[in-house]
Amino acid sequence: MKTYTIGFLLTLFCLAGCSELDQVPEATATKDAVFSNEKGLELYTASFYDNLPNASEIHKGDAMADYSVRTQVPDFLREGAYGPRQSTGWSWTALRNINYFIANNTNPSIPVDVRKHYNGMARFFRAWFYFDKVVRFGDVPWINKPLDVSDGALFGGRDPRSMVMDSVLADLNYACENIRTTNDNTRSVITKYVVYGFKSRVCLFEGTFRKYQTSYTLMDTSEKWLTEAANAADKVMKEGGFSLNEAGGSEKSYRQLFTSKTPVTSEIMLATVVDPALSIFNDANWWWTSATYGARVSLNRTFINTYLNIDGTPFTSRAGHEVLPFMEEVKGRDKRLQQTIRVGNYTRINGGTAEPAPPVFSYTYTGYMPIKWSLDDTYFDGGSRNDNSICLMRYAEILLNYAEAKAELKTLTDADWAKTVGALRKRAGITGGFTAKPTAIDAYLQVHYFPEITDATLLEIRRERGIELVFEGFRFNDIIRWKCGELMEQIWNGFYVPALDKPLDLNEDGKNDVVFYKIRPTTQLAGVTYINVAETINGVANPQRLKNDTYGELTWLTNIPRKWNEKYYLYPIPEADRLLNPALGQNPGW
Repeated sequence: MKTYTIGFLLTLFCLAGCSELDQVPEATATKDAVFSNEKGLELYTASFYDNLPNASEIHKGDAMADYSVRTQVPDFLREGAYGPRQSTGWSWTALRNINYFIANNTNPSIPVDVRKHYNGMARFFRAWFYFDKVVRFGDVPWINKPLDVSDGALFGGRDPRSMVMDSVLADLNYACENIRTTNDNTRSVITKYVVYGFKSRVCLFEGTFRKYQTSYTLMDTSEKWLTEAANAADKVMKEGGFSLNEAGGSEKSYRQLFTSKTPVTSEIMLATVVDPALSIFNDANWWWTSATYGARVSLNRTFINTYLNIDGTPFTSRAGHEVLPFMEEVKGRDKRLQQTIRVGNYTRINGGTAEPAPPVFSYTYTGYMPIKWSLDDTYFDGGSRNDNSICLMRYAEILLNYAEAKAELKTLTDADWAKTVGALRKRAGITGGFTAKPTAIDAYLQVHYFPEITDATLLEIRRERGIELVFEGFRFNDIIRWKCGELMEQIWNGFYVPALDKPLDLNEDGKNDVVFYKIRPTTQLAGVTYINVAETINGVANPQRLKNDTYGELTWLTNIPRKWNEKYYLYPIPEADRLLNPALGQNPGW
């Protein structure tokens, strides 16, 4: 995609240079050259791909989520630390580029269906642009034409969310109907079914947002959006030709999607693809293994407890699960757990040799150290060296969108369950519960996550979405649309430590890995990491503690409050932009 953009700019440069031959003004020559032939349209629309998230944005996308324990509490969640002066994201440059194309793609010498195809591409990217803005800010100005600097509309107010989202839906419907490309084996091009997939994402968000965010008085319209979500997902499921990756079996098929150099085309629908020849890499290993570069994100124990037993029963139904040590609690579980965090016999390659790799406490605060996006060779750990593709959309999400929309509409059947959540659980090695909708509520899931949900099926779909899409950048938006912001207050807890000064062999390879202490022993074991969990260190409160002081769950940063506020469901309009245009107003509470 970056290559296309470079080519586009070089082409425009060459075309502008040719204008000297006939003394046509450069802007006129460039515009005519672009909009008078299909190649020009293709090159122009290639520039829109720069508006998609880059690889680093995707693999870091859940750094702020209820299940993410990190080095510091995000400023957004700290009272007084974030406001209009710190807010970002109010940029409209990309929109003008898109609108300019749509306004000028009118040359009658180009067949109508060709122009509609490229207008469909432009309107897809406009929908992507606006969906991002609405999710972040709520009401925003709807602009569907290129504005000059003197245009009074630049200083108008914001349009209602309902009007903007209706316009987004119209753009997506146009793109679905007119984009001609139905398949692309590189998975780096927008196709008709990528648009349908994105439509299911947008409509599910908006439908559930309107249902649960009752203060917007849009509840009566939620069913329309949920129906659109289900229908769009159904279109992909029936016509898109995608399927869940099952290569490597339940032990490997899930993680392959995130470590493969080229996109796994059976399941991946859209990806950012690396290109070593152009020195295009990503920094996944650096971010997910470094003690200093990244945020040291790990999962909390409350979320780990939601991974089912391999037979499909809740892990929290096990007697004594509260005091199971790490080595035991990760056994006999949903196979995605061992493909998401370091457990058991996980190894890394160091200098060509595979070595045991238990959780490393120079990185993790909880013991649940992620491996989902990082490669297993330590060569990739320093700098932007990763050559794995990063997916932006995959078929599993579409299945979950369909299941949730249908469940919210109360039209989900056993057959629907089997081909969506059931199929995902079967791929994960779970041996039961994937042929019929559940009827029994898991009390742990309900109490700790969704106390207001009394539908067992919907609860399980939300569980599945959290596990299947963990660290793919969906979680915070899910919390927003479900109106579950209080989840961001969850304790940052880690695995259970049975006693102080007791060496733990986390991967059971015969070598001890970590000891938790309050008074450091005078003699330390070689190769073992020692973690101080005393009340204070050098007179300063220690952020790393045990829940019961001398035993219990690890905890991190419990002394820094994270209090959810109603205003956090929307970001504030940046102060600098409000100074330029006071008519924008401000979101409630900010």
